[in-house]
Amino acid sequence: MDSPSPLYVVSDVHGHYDALVEALQAQNLIDRDENWIAGEARLWALGDLFDRGERGVDTVRLLRKLSEQASAAGGLVDTLLGNHELLVLGSRRFGEQAFMDSAGNERQFLQWWVINGGFEEEMNLLTDDEVSWLTSRPLAVVVDQVLLVHSDTDGYLQYGNSIDDVNTSAHEALSTENPERWWDLFRSLTQRHDYLREDGPQRARAMLNTLGGTQIVHGHSTIPDTTDLTPGQVEEPRRYCDGLVLNVDGGVYQGGRCLVVRPND
Repeated sequence: MDSPSPLYVVSDVHGHYDALVEALQAQNLIDRDENWIAGEARLWALGDLFDRGERGVDTVRLLRKLSEQASAAGGLVDTLLGNHELLVLGSRRFGEQAFMDSAGNERQFLQWWVINGGFEEEMNLLTDDEVSWLTSRPLAVVVDQVLLVHSDTDGYLQYGNSIDDVNTSAHEALSTENPERWWDLFRSLTQRHDYLREDGPQRARAMLNTLGGTQIVHGHSTIPDTTDLTPGQVEEPRRYCDGLVLNVDGGVYQGGRCLVVRPND
């Protein structure tokens, strides 16, 4: 049974802390002092809290504070793992350690993190407790018949035939000291545009039939990059793929809006 409390999602904050705060305040989820005021409401961030903006660690700390406050009020605040979380966590774990990926290419997490907009100062600011918390976040959840994921890909299905299987497989990979397994998971989450393909509706239905839910909500691929809109023209999420998929990434790092969305409205 669906919960009577409202569900909100936000994605791809990318260190743009002020934009997130403004968007949460506009939805009356937090007050001027950045405290939770939404009672039993639920907020899920869909990953990519870091990189391209310099306040990723502050974003983590805000969400953790709001999580405690929301829990005390009967609500919930949580986040999924995105590909940029895997980059920063992999950089902290493996640094400049070289390894070969499954295609036989030499890789280094730290190098790729910096290339993708990472700030080494941010990695050094993360505490061990924050690293542990981030590493334990799920890859996917189903809430009120909404399948929440970071990336617009059906690559999640290679990790299992249920939500529990997918999350367990991801956490097993992240519990190892094997950078190749971390890299494979990261690369899976960098896939995109699967639901824009000609067979997009079939892919979306396979995801929903396997993992649950009646719609997929994702970030990762910005709305400006997948439409003719400029970042400044994006004012709302984009529903597409026969109505099965909702993209909530307004492209904040491109100059767009940070969208805080109620997917069931």
